[in-house]
Amino acid sequence: MRKLLNDRGVALITAMLISALAAMVAANLAWDNALDVRRTIVLLNRDQAVQVALGAESWIINILHQDLEESQSDHLAELWASDLPPLPIDNGEVFGAIEDLQGRFNVNNLIDSDGQIDQESLEQFRRLLNALGLDPRFAGITADWIDSDQDASFPDGAEDSIYTGFIPPYRSPNQAINAVSELAAIEAMDRATFTLLEPHITALPGRTAINANTATPAVLLSLDENMTTADVESLVTERESGGFADIETSFASLVTPDVLNRLDESTQFFRLKVIVRIDTVRITLYSILQRGPRGDVTPILRSLGTT
Repeated sequence: MRKLLNDRGVALITAMLISALAAMVAANLAWDNALDVRRTIVLLNRDQAVQVALGAESWIINILHQDLEESQSDHLAELWASDLPPLPIDNGEVFGAIEDLQGRFNVNNLIDSDGQIDQESLEQFRRLLNALGLDPRFAGITADWIDSDQDASFPDGAEDSIYTGFIPPYRSPNQAINAVSELAAIEAMDRATFTLLEPHITALPGRTAINANTATPAVLLSLDENMTTADVESLVTERESGGFADIETSFASLVTPDVLNRLDESTQFFRLKVIVRIDTVRITLYSILQRGPRGDVTPILRSLGTT
């Protein structure tokens, strides 16, 4: 009798263990299934967000094409310069902004077609750094970063002899750069300096003019060593309603003829920033757009961030 009771006890414990294991397996399967479903939903939402962002890019391309048909000048009072307000989409929203990149200083202007340093652009970059309260020696360091030779400029240059001594070591590109983020790697550059400088510089293919209608105040101040803050404030006020009526008239007494030749009132390069939120997925699309003389607009560089 006692043996029978013992056997029944063992059977009961075994049954309970099996039930517990089965419950654990079922719970794990349910959890894994829930995670798989959630991952699938997130991936679908991300793919949808990317398509929405590309659709917004196409819309902006049409706006820029139409803008050139209506006006040969680009200024901050035009439709493209207005922020895209939040627009509702299924389970989310899309918003963004577009910026004239030729309102910034193009660091690739620091070198000429032969890869040698352009002294006038170098001096302007030094003035821009001074206007921002930054160390002007970053101008020479940046120029050495992209010029074609390995000879460090005096007194502010830096070439491979500096960078190969870092941990980890690396080399300078010695060619035009594709993104200003590359300057985070130049000698002595820190986060605070780059954060302050980045809104005023860009990296565009080849040499480009500065659009006086959209240039940042710091870039305007950098045009000539005799330019004053009062001059810049007057220029910004003058262009507010629809750009300068005549750039040559507005700037002739403020800058040299060589600088005047580097100013323009129209733009080829724009940067679009589109943010799309769907449910818990949020992506940011940055797109560099190049507009040709006939209004054809081509994305030349895209970068995508997700959160």
